[in-house]
Amino acid sequence: MKPTLLLFNLITDVDDPVLGFTTQWINELAKHCSKVLVVTMKAGRLVVDHNVEVFSVGKEKGYSEPRRVLEFYRILFGILREERIDGCFSHMMPLFSALAGPLLRMKRIPLVTWYAHPSITPTLKISHFFSNRIVASLPQAYPYRKNKFSVIGQGIDVNLFSPATFLEIIEKQVLCVGRLSAVKNHPILIRAIDLLRREIPGIKLVILGKADGGNAEKYQADLHALVEELNLGDIVFFAPPVPPTKLVSWYRSCHVHVNLTPSGFGDKVAWEAMSCGRPCLVGNTDFRETLGIHQEPLMFELTPVDLAKKLKAVLLMDQSQSGRIGLYLRQQVIELHSLNALAIKILSEIQKVKTSRYDAVGGAEIS
Repeated sequence: MKPTLLLFNLITDVDDPVLGFTTQWINELAKHCSKVLVVTMKAGRLVVDHNVEVFSVGKEKGYSEPRRVLEFYRILFGILREERIDGCFSHMMPLFSALAGPLLRMKRIPLVTWYAHPSITPTLKISHFFSNRIVASLPQAYPYRKNKFSVIGQGIDVNLFSPATFLEIIEKQVLCVGRLSAVKNHPILIRAIDLLRREIPGIKLVILGKADGGNAEKYQADLHALVEELNLGDIVFFAPPVPPTKLVSWYRSCHVHVNLTPSGFGDKVAWEAMSCGRPCLVGNTDFRETLGIHQEPLMFELTPVDLAKKLKAVLLMDQSQSGRIGLYLRQQVIELHSLNALAIKILSEIQKVKTSRYDAVGGAEIS
């Protein structure tokens, strides 16, 4: 009999440029469940399967934080009163894990929390205490205790993120997808392009993403200032973020994708680009397994000089060679990070808790 799954989510909106992919995750999990009940902080356009129900605590309606907490408990108590829940999966929502943890523990409902971020907060520690299992895409993605931690891959929709039937690659176009944040190290890429503009005639860089409030706004302004300072306005372009269905064409048409997040961060855009059959340069040693036999040409040190060296080599490859690399990377993503495999692993983690000797009321001390 298929399980009924409770799922905590931050934003459930198929059009969201950053978290739109969670709709794909929800629908994939729904294929293996009798019902999926989603409690989300914020809801937008919903495109979910027939056996999925979405309940929002009201951030999109402008509800205050105290009211959202009350809404969360109202929804949660209602679900637990009406449904027999077999397990709970919390995606990047340590707050919801912490709030629901005592009640789920009392009812002996396994809680599996996904967390991939360097910040260790009091909320995360409480979430860790109440979670039976913690999961993420890479070994270094979870910053806290590893006593409950498992690596389960990223969950890339390889059917959506797939190579073009007919190659329409824009020669010498370098693509960098992701929010505009200091952790993404865009200045290194911009300076590498500056080093290459005379050696690679026709080179062009597209940075696709936006600042996400706070210090990111200044960071974005600094990036524009750097482009102006280096006189790169005719070859470096900024594009706004797009939902996943439109992002595919950007990946497919680029000559090469570059990701500059450091080790310890699992950045899904790199896997998306690889799944589209494109070479992807990374500055993150956590991608070694995915890069496989192509680690040396595709992994760079986070300096403009080393990136320029690796980028030049890829840009000067003929299309048949870069195409072979791209297809190899796609196969690696299918084997290691496909969405179907991820859904099965999430449900397997829940089942392990239910069938093992691990006591569902046990936990780890908070320190």
